[in-house]
Amino acid sequence: MAIVNGEKTAARSAPLTETSFIGWLHKNLFSSWINAILTVVSIYIIYVAVKGIWVWGVEEAVWVAENRRECFKISKDGACWAGVIQWLENIFYGRYPRPELWRVNLGGLLLVVWMAPLWLPRVKNKIFIGLSTVFLYPFLAGYLFAGGDKGIFMQVVVSGAIICLIGNTLHTIIGVFSGGGLPENLTRLLGKTDASDQNQRNTLLAILAAAFVVVFLLQMGWTVEVVPWTKWGGMFLTLVISGIGITSALPGGIILALGRRSRLPVIRVLSTSFIELFRSVPLITILFMATTMFPLFMPEGFVLNKLVQVTIAVCLFSACYMAETVRAGLQAIPMGQYEAAHTIGLGYWGTMGLVVMPQALKHMIPNIVGSFIGLLKDTTLVSIIGLFDILGMLRSISQDVPWRGLHKEPLLFGALLFFIICFIMSKYSRHLEVKLSAGANR
Repeated sequence: MAIVNGEKTAARSAPLTETSFIGWLHKNLFSSWINAILTVVSIYIIYVAVKGIWVWGVEEAVWVAENRRECFKISKDGACWAGVIQWLENIFYGRYPRPELWRVNLGGLLLVVWMAPLWLPRVKNKIFIGLSTVFLYPFLAGYLFAGGDKGIFMQVVVSGAIICLIGNTLHTIIGVFSGGGLPENLTRLLGKTDASDQNQRNTLLAILAAAFVVVFLLQMGWTVEVVPWTKWGGMFLTLVISGIGITSALPGGIILALGRRSRLPVIRVLSTSFIELFRSVPLITILFMATTMFPLFMPEGFVLNKLVQVTIAVCLFSACYMAETVRAGLQAIPMGQYEAAHTIGLGYWGTMGLVVMPQALKHMIPNIVGSFIGLLKDTTLVSIIGLFDILGMLRSISQDVPWRGLHKEPLLFGALLFFIICFIMSKYSRHLEVKLSAGANR
């Protein structure tokens, strides 16, 4: 801002000219002889590294070949990406039956459709959509991936998941085009706009019950072929384990953090002991313990497969680490916020749910996403106990007879996949920070 004749005027930014660019270079890169030497050395190191990677990975690389020996005949100094390309389906899907891959793809598409409303600004009731995603989508996707006969419990939750998916989709379409919601439009179509709130609520519940009965009857005859968990693998298995762990980490961490801060000694001691026990042991140890100890605590005749045992272990491990992140966020909230909530008549749960926790979560976004990224990468440890996740599949390439000895290229490809996923999560967390004004100047 500049003051001209006693008035404030906005100073126009000067266009970037050759002179100003040279000045910027001098100020930031060549301000002294030491900085000039460091700049030249850094540029040279970057040039050598990028050139070497480009020549090895692109210019002299082999993209089409039948085996590793043929790659050597074509180019001795270049990368052999042909093996990675031939193993792409195994890298992403593991040993999942190829005719049934549509089930995995459909499960991923349903997740995108289910969660898309969370990123659309005109859609209302996003909390309900998020809760339905957490508590109902896993059952629908789990049956879609595993298949087999459905018991009465699975039929009920699958029916509820289908109803929520249809309702969320219609609610999203209405919200995008009109800014309203599905309940309001149903009320208006049925001529219940002037009815009492209880009458409207009963009408909507009756529609929901009728839709549930229809869907329940229709899905009773729907079955898909059984795919044993031993066939699951690749990036698909990694995303399943880490996705369930990430989904359960935050609610589990909140419960444990509130238990650790509880005034009831029994709850506080149990929560603290549980957190410290899991935080004091490496994840690989917990995974080994889960596969050997869980069967001892189960009733006779009740058997959990290794995938379920590992998933439970990952959920407990991630929840304990998240509990400390949540506790740190709660301690950052001033006591005046608690007192203000009590002043307006809110109880403990109202204070936590409406006043304290929303503020704390905004400040915890970087740590929460950091924990999620760490959990995604830590799930590769399941390959040590016999599950063929993406790391197990990448290692299997070097053991395949035509591609025996191919180590660098598969691991680099896996590193690139993890980098893309983690980078997207990091950028989205930054977007949330800006959107929620977390860390803004006060």
